[in-house]
Amino acid sequence: MSEGPRKDAVPPLVAHIIHRLDVGGMENGLVNLINHMPPQRYRHAIICMTDYTDFAQRIQRDDVSLHALNKREGKDLVVHGRLWRLLRELRPDIVHTRNMATLESQVTAALAGVRHRVHGEHGWDMGDLDGSRIKTQRLRRLVRPLVGQYIALSRHQLGYLQDAIGVPASRLNHVCNGVNTGRFRPAALPDDSGVREADGGFDIRGRGPLPRGGRDAALPEGFAPEGTTVIGAVMRMQAVKAPEVLLEAFIQLCQRPGHESARLVMIGDGPKLAGLRERLEQAGLTDRAWLPGARDDVPDLMRAMDLFVVPSLAEGICNTILEAMATGLPVTATHVGGNPDLVEEGRTGRLIPAGDVGALTDALAGYLASPETAAAHGTNARARAEASFSMDAMVQGYMDVYDGLVGSAPHPNPSSPQRGEGV
Repeated sequence: MSEGPRKDAVPPLVAHIIHRLDVGGMENGLVNLINHMPPQRYRHAIICMTDYTDFAQRIQRDDVSLHALNKREGKDLVVHGRLWRLLRELRPDIVHTRNMATLESQVTAALAGVRHRVHGEHGWDMGDLDGSRIKTQRLRRLVRPLVGQYIALSRHQLGYLQDAIGVPASRLNHVCNGVNTGRFRPAALPDDSGVREADGGFDIRGRGPLPRGGRDAALPEGFAPEGTTVIGAVMRMQAVKAPEVLLEAFIQLCQRPGHESARLVMIGDGPKLAGLRERLEQAGLTDRAWLPGARDDVPDLMRAMDLFVVPSLAEGICNTILEAMATGLPVTATHVGGNPDLVEEGRTGRLIPAGDVGALTDALAGYLASPETAAAHGTNARARAEASFSMDAMVQGYMDVYDGLVGSAPHPNPSSPQRGEGV
Protein backbone atom coordinates (compact mmCIF):
# COMPACT_ATOMS: atom_id res chain seq x y z
CA MET A 1 0.00 0.00 0.00
CA SER A 2 1.27 3.47 -0.90
CA GLU A 3 2.56 5.61 1.97
CA GLY A 4 1.24 8.72 0.26
CA PRO A 5 3.06 11.76 -1.11
CA ARG A 6 5.83 13.45 0.84
CA LYS A 7 4.80 16.77 2.34
CA ASP A 8 7.77 18.56 0.76
CA ALA A 9 7.10 17.22 -2.74
CA VAL A 10 5.72 19.45 -5.49
CA PRO A 11 2.39 18.27 -6.95
CA PRO A 12 2.25 17.61 -10.69
CA LEU A 13 1.10 20.50 -12.87
CA VAL A 14 -1.96 20.22 -15.13
CA ALA A 15 -2.22 22.80 -17.91
CA HIS A 16 -5.87 23.19 -18.93
CA ILE A 17 -6.21 24.61 -22.46
CA ILE A 18 -9.58 26.22 -23.25
CA HIS A 19 -10.82 28.68 -25.85
CA ARG A 20 -11.88 31.44 -23.44
CA LEU A 21 -12.58 31.67 -19.71
CA ASP A 22 -16.03 33.22 -19.51
CA VAL A 23 -19.48 32.34 -18.21
CA GLY A 24 -20.39 28.87 -19.48
CA GLY A 25 -21.03 25.30 -18.43
CA MET A 26 -17.65 23.90 -19.42
CA GLU A 27 -15.84 26.82 -17.84
CA ASN A 28 -17.89 26.50 -14.66
CA GLY A 29 -17.02 22.82 -14.49
CA LEU A 30 -13.32 23.61 -14.83
CA VAL A 31 -13.44 26.18 -12.03
CA ASN A 32 -15.35 23.75 -9.80
CA LEU A 33 -12.77 21.06 -10.48
CA ILE A 34 -9.85 23.30 -9.55
CA ASN A 35 -11.55 24.74 -6.47
CA HIS A 36 -12.44 21.32 -5.07
CA MET A 37 -9.34 19.32 -5.96
CA PRO A 38 -6.93 18.93 -3.01
CA PRO A 39 -4.03 21.35 -3.61
CA GLN A 40 -1.51 18.78 -2.42
CA ARG A 41 -2.51 16.49 -5.27
CA TYR A 42 -2.27 18.69 -8.37
CA ARG A 43 -1.32 22.24 -9.34
CA HIS A 44 -3.14 23.96 -12.20
CA ALA A 45 -2.56 26.45 -14.98
CA ILE A 46 -5.34 27.70 -17.27
CA ILE A 47 -4.29 28.63 -20.79
CA CYS A 48 -6.90 30.60 -22.76
CA MET A 49 -6.38 30.56 -26.50
CA THR A 50 -8.12 33.96 -26.64
CA ASP A 51 -8.59 35.70 -23.29
CA TYR A 52 -10.47 35.61 -19.99
CA THR A 53 -13.06 37.72 -18.18
CA ASP A 54 -13.96 38.53 -14.57
CA PHE A 55 -15.29 34.97 -14.40
CA ALA A 56 -11.71 34.07 -13.44
CA GLN A 57 -12.37 35.64 -10.03
CA ARG A 58 -14.38 32.55 -9.14
CA ILE A 59 -11.13 30.60 -8.87
CA GLN A 60 -10.52 30.30 -5.15
CA ARG A 61 -6.94 29.01 -5.22
CA ASP A 62 -4.10 31.54 -5.27
CA ASP A 63 -1.63 29.10 -6.83
CA VAL A 64 -3.45 28.83 -10.18
CA SER A 65 -1.72 30.63 -13.03
CA LEU A 66 -3.84 32.14 -15.80
CA HIS A 67 -2.57 32.90 -19.30
CA ALA A 68 -4.14 34.61 -22.34
CA LEU A 69 -2.70 33.88 -25.80
CA ASN A 70 -4.93 36.45 -27.59
CA LYS A 71 -5.75 34.29 -30.60
CA ARG A 72 -7.16 36.21 -33.58
CA GLU A 73 -10.53 35.32 -35.11
CA GLY A 74 -10.41 32.46 -37.59
CA LYS A 75 -7.21 30.60 -38.36
CA ASP A 76 -4.22 31.88 -36.42
CA LEU A 77 -1.20 29.62 -36.74
CA VAL A 78 1.02 32.12 -34.93
CA VAL A 79 -0.85 31.49 -31.68
CA HIS A 80 0.46 27.92 -31.63
CA GLY A 81 3.98 29.34 -31.53
CA ARG A 82 3.05 31.29 -28.42
CA LEU A 83 1.44 28.18 -26.95
CA TRP A 84 4.55 26.10 -27.68
CA ARG A 85 6.78 28.64 -25.92
CA LEU A 86 4.46 28.82 -22.92
CA LEU A 87 4.33 25.05 -22.56
CA ARG A 88 8.12 24.87 -22.75
CA GLU A 89 8.23 27.45 -19.94
CA LEU A 90 5.57 25.85 -17.74
CA ARG A 91 6.70 22.27 -18.36
CA PRO A 92 3.36 20.78 -17.28
CA ASP A 93 3.10 17.11 -16.42
CA ILE A 94 -0.30 16.92 -18.15
CA VAL A 95 -1.99 18.99 -20.83
CA HIS A 96 -5.79 18.80 -20.77
CA THR A 97 -7.60 20.24 -23.80
CA ARG A 98 -11.37 20.61 -24.04
CA ASN A 99 -13.76 20.43 -27.00
CA MET A 100 -13.05 20.95 -30.69
CA ALA A 101 -11.89 24.55 -30.20
CA THR A 102 -8.63 23.37 -28.59
CA LEU A 103 -8.16 19.88 -30.07
CA GLU A 104 -5.39 21.12 -32.39
CA SER A 105 -3.43 22.10 -29.29
CA GLN A 106 -2.76 18.40 -28.73
CA VAL A 107 -0.30 18.63 -31.63
CA THR A 108 1.40 21.69 -30.14
CA ALA A 109 1.63 20.02 -26.74
CA ALA A 110 3.24 16.93 -28.26
CA LEU A 111 5.77 19.09 -30.12
CA ALA A 112 6.50 20.94 -26.86
CA GLY A 113 7.45 17.66 -25.24
CA VAL A 114 4.46 17.27 -22.92
CA ARG A 115 4.34 13.54 -22.35
CA HIS A 116 0.84 13.12 -20.91
CA ARG A 117 -2.13 14.51 -22.83
CA VAL A 118 -5.85 14.40 -22.04
CA HIS A 119 -8.78 15.61 -24.11
CA GLY A 120 -12.29 16.27 -22.79
CA GLU A 121 -15.53 16.32 -24.76
CA HIS A 122 -18.04 18.56 -23.01
CA GLY A 123 -20.56 19.46 -25.70
CA TRP A 124 -21.28 20.06 -29.37
CA ASP A 125 -20.86 23.10 -31.60
CA MET A 126 -23.81 24.74 -33.38
CA GLY A 127 -22.37 23.76 -36.76
CA ASP A 128 -22.03 20.11 -35.71
CA LEU A 129 -24.79 19.21 -33.27
CA ASP A 130 -24.09 15.48 -33.22
CA GLY A 131 -20.46 15.17 -34.34
CA SER A 132 -21.42 13.88 -37.79
CA ARG A 133 -19.61 16.59 -39.76
CA ILE A 134 -16.95 14.90 -41.89
CA LYS A 135 -14.34 17.64 -41.37
CA THR A 136 -14.50 17.44 -37.56
CA GLN A 137 -14.54 13.64 -37.58
CA ARG A 138 -11.44 13.64 -39.75
CA LEU A 139 -9.64 16.01 -37.37
CA ARG A 140 -10.61 13.91 -34.35
CA ARG A 141 -9.28 10.76 -36.02
CA LEU A 142 -6.08 12.53 -37.10
CA VAL A 143 -5.32 13.73 -33.56
CA ARG A 144 -6.47 10.50 -31.88
CA PRO A 145 -2.97 8.90 -31.66
CA LEU A 146 -1.69 11.92 -29.70
CA VAL A 147 -4.34 11.78 -26.97
CA GLY A 148 -3.40 9.55 -24.06
CA GLN A 149 -6.80 9.57 -22.37
CA TYR A 150 -10.22 10.93 -23.27
CA ILE A 151 -12.82 12.17 -20.81
CA ALA A 152 -16.42 12.24 -22.02
CA LEU A 153 -19.04 13.85 -19.82
CA SER A 154 -22.05 12.08 -21.33
CA ARG A 155 -22.63 8.48 -22.37
CA HIS A 156 -23.69 9.81 -25.76
CA GLN A 157 -20.24 11.34 -26.32
CA LEU A 158 -18.56 8.23 -24.91
CA GLY A 159 -20.27 6.07 -27.51
CA TYR A 160 -19.48 8.58 -30.25
CA LEU A 161 -15.76 8.56 -29.49
CA GLN A 162 -15.64 4.77 -29.50
CA ASP A 163 -17.89 4.08 -32.49
CA ALA A 164 -17.35 7.06 -34.81
CA ILE A 165 -13.77 8.07 -33.96
CA GLY A 166 -12.37 4.66 -33.11
CA VAL A 167 -10.98 5.44 -29.66
CA PRO A 168 -10.24 2.15 -27.83
CA ALA A 169 -12.12 1.53 -24.60
CA SER A 170 -8.85 1.54 -22.64
CA ARG A 171 -8.44 5.25 -23.39
CA LEU A 172 -12.03 6.29 -22.64
CA ASN A 173 -13.29 7.65 -19.32
CA HIS A 174 -16.79 8.75 -18.34
CA VAL A 175 -16.73 11.50 -15.71
CA CYS A 176 -19.98 13.34 -15.11
CA ASN A 177 -20.05 16.91 -13.82
CA GLY A 178 -20.67 17.42 -10.14
CA VAL A 179 -22.79 20.02 -8.41
CA ASN A 180 -22.29 21.88 -5.15
CA THR A 181 -25.40 20.78 -3.28
CA GLY A 182 -24.65 23.23 -0.46
CA ARG A 183 -24.57 26.28 -2.72
CA PHE A 184 -27.45 25.06 -4.89
CA ARG A 185 -30.17 23.92 -2.51
CA PRO A 186 -33.92 24.34 -2.09
CA ALA A 187 -35.42 27.26 -0.22
CA ALA A 188 -35.01 26.92 3.54
CA LEU A 189 -37.43 24.65 5.38
CA PRO A 190 -38.78 25.60 8.83
CA ASP A 191 -36.39 25.29 11.77
CA ASP A 192 -37.57 21.76 12.53
CA SER A 193 -36.06 20.51 9.27
CA GLY A 194 -33.03 19.43 11.27
CA VAL A 195 -30.43 21.16 9.10
CA ARG A 196 -29.82 24.89 9.02
CA GLU A 197 -28.89 26.72 5.84
CA ALA A 198 -25.61 27.79 7.42
CA ASP A 199 -24.62 24.16 7.79
CA GLY A 200 -24.43 23.79 4.01
CA GLY A 201 -26.85 20.87 4.02
CA PHE A 202 -30.56 20.29 3.47
CA ASP A 203 -32.99 17.73 4.83
CA ILE A 204 -35.52 17.56 2.02
CA ARG A 205 -38.93 16.28 2.99
CA GLY A 206 -40.85 18.12 0.32
CA ARG A 207 -39.72 21.33 -1.35
CA GLY A 208 -42.65 23.49 -0.36
CA PRO A 209 -43.22 27.09 -1.47
CA LEU A 210 -40.43 29.61 -1.29
CA PRO A 211 -40.95 32.15 1.50
CA ARG A 212 -42.27 35.31 -0.13
CA GLY A 213 -39.46 37.44 1.31
CA GLY A 214 -36.87 35.24 -0.41
CA ARG A 215 -38.61 35.35 -3.77
CA ASP A 216 -39.27 39.08 -3.63
CA ALA A 217 -35.63 39.73 -2.75
CA ALA A 218 -34.38 37.77 -5.77
CA LEU A 219 -36.88 38.94 -8.40
CA PRO A 220 -38.04 42.45 -9.34
CA GLU A 221 -40.53 43.92 -6.88
CA GLY A 222 -44.08 42.88 -7.70
CA PHE A 223 -43.04 40.58 -10.54
CA ALA A 224 -44.15 37.29 -8.99
CA PRO A 225 -46.92 37.89 -6.41
CA GLU A 226 -48.57 35.15 -4.38
CA GLY A 227 -50.08 32.46 -6.58
CA THR A 228 -47.76 32.87 -9.55
CA THR A 229 -45.61 30.09 -11.03
CA VAL A 230 -42.11 31.10 -12.11
CA ILE A 231 -40.70 29.21 -15.11
CA GLY A 232 -36.94 29.67 -15.21
CA ALA A 233 -33.89 29.10 -17.37
CA VAL A 234 -30.20 29.93 -17.11
CA MET A 235 -28.29 29.81 -20.37
CA ARG A 236 -26.06 31.58 -22.83
CA MET A 237 -28.43 33.34 -25.28
CA GLN A 238 -27.00 31.75 -28.41
CA ALA A 239 -28.30 29.52 -31.19
CA VAL A 240 -27.33 26.11 -29.79
CA LYS A 241 -29.21 26.85 -26.54
CA ALA A 242 -32.42 27.69 -28.49
CA PRO A 243 -33.76 30.32 -26.06
CA GLU A 244 -36.37 31.35 -28.63
CA VAL A 245 -38.04 27.94 -28.27
CA LEU A 246 -38.68 28.57 -24.59
CA LEU A 247 -39.88 32.10 -25.28
CA GLU A 248 -42.34 30.95 -27.95
CA ALA A 249 -43.59 28.17 -25.67
CA PHE A 250 -44.21 30.73 -22.93
CA ILE A 251 -46.09 32.95 -25.37
CA GLN A 252 -48.27 30.01 -26.40
CA LEU A 253 -48.82 29.09 -22.76
CA CYS A 254 -49.99 32.61 -21.95
CA GLN A 255 -52.46 32.44 -24.83
CA ARG A 256 -54.19 29.44 -23.25
CA PRO A 257 -57.01 30.23 -20.81
CA GLY A 258 -56.22 29.73 -17.14
CA HIS A 259 -52.49 30.39 -17.27
CA GLU A 260 -52.44 34.01 -16.18
CA SER A 261 -50.25 33.07 -13.21
CA ALA A 262 -47.28 32.01 -15.36
CA ARG A 263 -44.09 34.08 -15.20
CA LEU A 264 -40.86 33.60 -17.16
CA VAL A 265 -37.29 34.31 -15.95
CA MET A 266 -34.45 33.80 -18.44
CA ILE A 267 -30.99 34.50 -17.02
CA GLY A 268 -28.00 34.96 -19.31
CA ASP A 269 -26.41 37.15 -21.93
CA GLY A 270 -25.59 36.55 -25.57
CA PRO A 271 -26.28 37.58 -29.17
CA LYS A 272 -29.96 36.55 -29.10
CA LEU A 273 -30.91 38.55 -26.01
CA ALA A 274 -31.98 41.75 -27.80
CA GLY A 275 -34.17 39.82 -30.23
CA LEU A 276 -35.84 37.92 -27.40
CA ARG A 277 -36.71 41.14 -25.59
CA GLU A 278 -38.13 42.58 -28.81
CA ARG A 279 -40.30 39.48 -29.31
CA LEU A 280 -41.67 39.86 -25.79
CA GLU A 281 -42.67 43.44 -26.54
CA GLN A 282 -44.44 42.31 -29.71
CA ALA A 283 -46.35 39.71 -27.71
CA GLY A 284 -47.28 42.24 -25.02
CA LEU A 285 -45.76 40.14 -22.24
CA THR A 286 -42.99 42.34 -20.89
CA ASP A 287 -44.75 42.51 -17.52
CA ARG A 288 -44.79 38.70 -17.20
CA ALA A 289 -41.23 37.93 -18.31
CA TRP A 290 -37.85 39.09 -17.02
CA LEU A 291 -34.65 38.80 -19.07
CA PRO A 292 -32.00 40.72 -17.08
CA GLY A 293 -28.91 39.33 -18.83
CA ALA A 294 -26.02 37.77 -16.91
CA ARG A 295 -26.29 37.64 -13.11
CA ASP A 296 -24.02 36.66 -10.23
CA ASP A 297 -26.84 35.53 -7.91
CA VAL A 298 -27.93 32.43 -9.82
CA PRO A 299 -28.42 30.22 -6.71
CA ASP A 300 -30.83 32.77 -5.20
CA LEU A 301 -32.64 33.17 -8.51
CA MET A 302 -33.05 29.41 -8.88
CA ARG A 303 -34.59 29.27 -5.42
CA ALA A 304 -37.13 31.82 -6.68
CA MET A 305 -38.19 29.50 -9.53
CA ASP A 306 -40.83 26.77 -9.57
CA LEU A 307 -39.99 25.04 -12.87
CA PHE A 308 -36.75 24.86 -14.86
CA VAL A 309 -36.32 24.50 -18.62
CA VAL A 310 -33.34 23.57 -20.84
CA PRO A 311 -34.42 23.91 -24.52
CA SER A 312 -30.97 23.27 -26.06
CA LEU A 313 -30.46 21.74 -29.48
CA ALA A 314 -27.34 19.93 -28.22
CA GLU A 315 -25.71 19.35 -24.83
CA GLY A 316 -22.94 17.44 -23.15
CA ILE A 317 -23.61 17.29 -19.43
CA CYS A 318 -25.53 20.46 -18.63
CA ASN A 319 -24.37 22.14 -15.41
CA THR A 320 -27.56 24.16 -15.09
CA ILE A 321 -29.63 20.97 -15.08
CA LEU A 322 -27.56 19.68 -12.17
CA GLU A 323 -27.87 23.01 -10.37
CA ALA A 324 -31.63 23.09 -10.88
CA MET A 325 -31.94 19.50 -9.64
CA ALA A 326 -29.90 20.32 -6.55
CA THR A 327 -32.21 23.29 -5.96
CA GLY A 328 -35.18 20.92 -5.95
CA LEU A 329 -36.67 22.01 -9.28
CA PRO A 330 -38.45 19.74 -11.76
CA VAL A 331 -36.54 20.02 -15.05
CA THR A 332 -38.01 19.96 -18.55
CA ALA A 333 -35.14 19.37 -21.00
CA THR A 334 -34.66 18.32 -24.59
CA HIS A 335 -33.85 14.69 -25.31
CA VAL A 336 -30.34 15.42 -26.62
CA GLY A 337 -26.76 14.62 -25.64
CA GLY A 338 -26.30 13.98 -21.95
CA ASN A 339 -29.67 15.34 -20.83
CA PRO A 340 -31.19 11.83 -20.52
CA ASP A 341 -28.24 10.91 -18.25
CA LEU A 342 -29.53 13.51 -15.78
CA VAL A 343 -33.30 13.88 -16.17
CA GLU A 344 -35.40 10.82 -15.41
CA GLU A 345 -38.57 11.09 -17.46
CA GLY A 346 -41.65 11.14 -15.26
CA ARG A 347 -39.64 11.05 -12.04
CA THR A 348 -37.41 14.14 -11.87
CA GLY A 349 -38.73 15.99 -14.91
CA ARG A 350 -39.73 15.75 -18.55
CA LEU A 351 -37.77 15.02 -21.74
CA ILE A 352 -39.06 16.56 -24.97
CA PRO A 353 -37.89 16.69 -28.61
CA ALA A 354 -35.47 19.50 -29.45
CA GLY A 355 -37.00 22.48 -31.21
CA ASP A 356 -40.59 21.40 -30.47
CA VAL A 357 -42.42 24.48 -29.14
CA GLY A 358 -45.72 22.62 -28.79
CA ALA A 359 -44.21 19.80 -26.73
CA LEU A 360 -42.57 22.28 -24.37
CA THR A 361 -45.81 24.24 -24.02
CA ASP A 362 -47.70 21.05 -23.14
CA ALA A 363 -45.05 20.00 -20.59
CA LEU A 364 -45.23 23.36 -18.84
CA ALA A 365 -49.03 23.37 -18.90
CA GLY A 366 -49.00 19.92 -17.33
CA TYR A 367 -46.92 21.11 -14.41
CA LEU A 368 -49.11 24.19 -13.93
CA ALA A 369 -52.17 21.94 -13.86
CA SER A 370 -50.57 19.58 -11.31
CA PRO A 371 -48.43 21.38 -8.70
CA GLU A 372 -48.26 18.10 -6.79
CA THR A 373 -46.44 16.45 -9.69
CA ALA A 374 -44.04 19.39 -9.94
CA ALA A 375 -43.28 19.18 -6.20
CA ALA A 376 -42.72 15.41 -6.33
CA HIS A 377 -40.39 15.69 -9.33
CA GLY A 378 -38.45 18.47 -7.59
CA THR A 379 -38.01 16.38 -4.46
CA ASN A 380 -36.80 13.42 -6.53
CA ALA A 381 -34.42 15.69 -8.45
CA ARG A 382 -32.77 16.93 -5.27
CA ALA A 383 -32.34 13.40 -3.97
CA ARG A 384 -30.81 12.28 -7.27
CA ALA A 385 -28.38 15.20 -7.32
CA GLU A 386 -27.19 14.35 -3.82
CA ALA A 387 -26.87 10.62 -4.50
CA SER A 388 -25.36 10.56 -8.00
CA PHE A 389 -23.75 13.89 -8.90
CA SER A 390 -21.60 14.95 -5.98
CA MET A 391 -18.63 17.26 -6.45
CA ASP A 392 -16.40 14.72 -4.69
CA ALA A 393 -17.26 12.02 -7.24
CA MET A 394 -16.42 14.36 -10.13
CA VAL A 395 -13.08 15.40 -8.63
CA GLN A 396 -12.15 11.79 -7.92
CA GLY A 397 -12.97 10.83 -11.49
CA TYR A 398 -10.56 13.40 -12.89
CA MET A 399 -7.85 12.52 -10.38
CA ASP A 400 -8.18 8.84 -11.32
CA VAL A 401 -7.41 9.76 -14.94
CA TYR A 402 -4.49 12.01 -13.97
CA ASP A 403 -3.12 9.46 -11.51
CA GLY A 404 -3.22 6.78 -14.17
CA LEU A 405 -0.93 8.91 -16.33
CA VAL A 406 1.60 10.30 -13.85
CA GLY A 407 1.05 8.27 -10.69
CA SER A 408 -0.42 9.66 -7.48
CA ALA A 409 2.74 10.96 -5.77
CA PRO A 410 3.85 14.58 -6.28
CA HIS A 411 7.36 15.14 -7.54
CA PRO A 412 9.74 18.04 -8.14
CA ASN A 413 8.61 20.35 -10.93
CA PRO A 414 9.40 24.00 -11.73
CA SER A 415 6.82 26.42 -10.41
CA SER A 416 4.64 28.18 -12.97
CA PRO A 417 4.04 31.90 -13.55
CA GLN A 418 1.22 33.34 -11.50
CA ARG A 419 -2.31 34.29 -12.46
CA GLY A 420 -2.93 36.96 -15.02
CA GLU A 421 0.20 36.59 -17.11
CA GLY A 422 -0.14 36.89 -20.86
CA VAL A 423 2.23 35.53 -23.45
